[in-house]
Amino acid sequence: MASYKQLTAQLEKLHKEVAAAREKEVSQAIADIKQKIAEYDLTAEELGLTSASPKPRRKSSSTTSVAKYRNPKTGETWSGRGRSPAWLVGKNRERFLIEG
Repeated sequence: MASYKQLTAQLEKLHKEVAAAREKEVSQAIADIKQKIAEYDLTAEELGLTSASPKPRRKSSSTTSVAKYRNPKTGETWSGRGRSPAWLVGKNRERFLIEG
């Protein structure tokens, strides 16, 4: 059975062989693709590499939520969304509801 050092040396050798084979195949693939592009006079748009019109960006939602709870001591508010504030944990929320 091979030792750890022998196996790691073999692994390193295989990694180098894989990298060399990939580099060779990628360069061949690029050459083939360039030949087909020239042969058929293809454009980047036809290949789907660029778009004629940019996609509309979604607007970020930066609306603030309406406060539903208020701490009577500090005036701090909470909308009821997300994590409960420390001043409300373990207490009856109805006592802190904002009327209206």
